[in-house]
Amino acid sequence: MNQQLAIEQRRRGDLLRPLPRWIFMSRWLQAPLYIGLIVAQALYVVQFWRELVHLVQGMTVNNISETQIMLFVLGLIDVVMISNLLVMVIVGGWETFVSRLELEHHPDQPEWLSHVNAGVLKVKLATAIIGISSIHLLKTFINAEHYTEKVLLWQTVIHLTFVLSAVAIAFTERLMHVAEKPH
Repeated sequence: MNQQLAIEQRRRGDLLRPLPRWIFMSRWLQAPLYIGLIVAQALYVVQFWRELVHLVQGMTVNNISETQIMLFVLGLIDVVMISNLLVMVIVGGWETFVSRLELEHHPDQPEWLSHVNAGVLKVKLATAIIGISSIHLLKTFINAEHYTEKVLLWQTVIHLTFVLSAVAIAFTERLMHVAEKPH
């Protein structure tokens, strides 16, 4: 009787095998999304060079102030930080959710990629967003005379919200990591 039950369960399992296979293969539907992010990163490269050319032209043609130079440079840093964020999402997301990149012995493998998972990726993304927000807030404070107090206050509140969110994400990840460790 038990042998007959086992045969029947195995037969039902064979019937369900295509469904788990299709579910697992569905991760490849994310591939076009990551390719789109690569295109977006290429657009940021173009944006960076446009801003850099604009800065160089402004330096040679006009007598621009130190504050204007600082704002241009902060804009360049902002573009680089967003591009770094894109790299983390593209590489880390692909490695975590789509397929292994098999970079273990590649000399250019990013250090963080060796221990990336969804939790680590969330914390890294949250800290990158804080960095980007910090650059925007600094640009606003440098140009504070062009903004109302309400705008300054809301940008600060939004930035602090990003900081608190990142702390909460990191704390939650730490709790989960401690809970997963064998005692």
